[in-house]
Amino acid sequence: MEPRDPGVVFAEDFENGQGATPVLVTEYTGAAPVNQTYTADPAWLSSCNGWIVSRLGPEATPRAAGCGDWWPSVKKLAATLGEWAGGDPATNHAVAAYTHADPGAGKTQLETRTSVGVGAGSRFLAFSVDVAETNCHGHHAKLGFHLLDGSDAVPAFTTPIEPCARADSTVDGIAVGTYTSDAPVLFRGPKLGLRLVNFQPSGYGNDAAFDNVRVLDVTPRLQAAVKPRRVEAGAVSRLEFTIVNTSELAAKKGWSFTGELPAGLTMAGDAATTDCQDGKVTAPAGGGRIDVTGTLPEGAKSCTVTVPVTSARAGSYSVCAENLTAHTGVHPHGCARARFVPPALTFDVHAHGARVTGPLTAGPLAASDLVCTPLPGWHDASLAGTVLPVGAGSVKVVATSVAGTVDRAGRRTATGTAEVTQVSLLGGLVTADKVRSAATARGDGAGRVTATGEAEFANLRISGAPVDTTRVNLVIDVPKVASVTVNERVPYADGAGVAVNAIHIRTPAGTDTVIGHTRAALTHPGKPCPVL
Repeated sequence: MEPRDPGVVFAEDFENGQGATPVLVTEYTGAAPVNQTYTADPAWLSSCNGWIVSRLGPEATPRAAGCGDWWPSVKKLAATLGEWAGGDPATNHAVAAYTHADPGAGKTQLETRTSVGVGAGSRFLAFSVDVAETNCHGHHAKLGFHLLDGSDAVPAFTTPIEPCARADSTVDGIAVGTYTSDAPVLFRGPKLGLRLVNFQPSGYGNDAAFDNVRVLDVTPRLQAAVKPRRVEAGAVSRLEFTIVNTSELAAKKGWSFTGELPAGLTMAGDAATTDCQDGKVTAPAGGGRIDVTGTLPEGAKSCTVTVPVTSARAGSYSVCAENLTAHTGVHPHGCARARFVPPALTFDVHAHGARVTGPLTAGPLAASDLVCTPLPGWHDASLAGTVLPVGAGSVKVVATSVAGTVDRAGRRTATGTAEVTQVSLLGGLVTADKVRSAATARGDGAGRVTATGEAEFANLRISGAPVDTTRVNLVIDVPKVASVTVNERVPYADGAGVAVNAIHIRTPAGTDTVIGHTRAALTHPGKPCPVL
């Protein structure tokens, strides 16, 4: 992310209502709606100091200016600043000083009379000013801006501006440049004032003019992103906060922010990291609060804070500016979105109408399968008029189907059904007009699986007697013939699946007959395929 240019919260070009007639800066009123007025120490309002002038000013030195033969040079400073700023050198106005008396050190050369609203406080502010200086063989002007927070004057520099020593350019022998704070202020209040102090005590040299005074918002942007944006529930993603500097790349020390994660999103561990200078991140595992402090060093475009996050259940989450319960020295910007989806569980579904094993085997009849695959799908089969091996019996119509589905939220369901009509087994000892079995395995947003089964019967009789088919795993013995289990349920896949046998017959001779079999399971990727 590339730094953006600073924003302007206050600007003064000393052009409001100005013409050819020079005025003292204390007699000037800035443009609406601020209508700012200014004051200065007396030393900077006399001896050819404190005049707002342009090259269109009078040829003769105004009597009150006290500039003598230096008046043309005073006007030239204003013209040079106009040319430097890309304006009209003839009409540009600037505040000039052409000292011919010692002003004394640390005197105020310009100060706002009223405070200016800057919006929300707790932001980094800096100044910018255009300065031109001549007579660099003498003592140099040394200018320092202070931002006024009530009665507190906070320096917005570490090294005073010295145009003769650090000029951006030279125009007709005049050093000129645009100078920006080298020490932005973490300004707390909603209103500010501005004070310009000249630390040069001597009047030998110290001849300079300034223009285009601006207070700049150089607060870094705070942007959030989630990488990757889509992960499975229970997995870990990374919430990244990037603190992006403004284009002047000055140091920003002492910014901080506190955020609350949306409900359902939590810290995945204590492994929060940052490459921010002096960075400190507090984000306890399992919690939902993040506290961060740090510094952007001079020259740094950005730095990053990374916090691992997770969600136990599927869901979409947004981390936005409104999630920050407090912030100082950063501009929250935009939203980061994460989506946790249910795990891609593996489908295992099977159904068949009849199967006989033992001395004689048959089937599985009309088998439908969707076995051990992460891919959704379906399969069905049917068969009409089937005679089972000698002694086992017969069925008329068999129909089976299986399906693996994924809903819009990513939740998975495996289902299987088997339906058999005109059942006659063990020479007519076990009969039914119809039997139907069904098995279902459903996964939720957290990947937990619920497996259920059911069996339905129409006119089921054993040895001519009707059977209570509402009971699960009902065992009926036919003496010396067989053991019959009705509505049989068998869990498998560690509880993530269930098998249903509508009728299960075991004989002393070792024949095993199942009518109406279904099973369904959902297992987590990486686990072995389930075995019944």
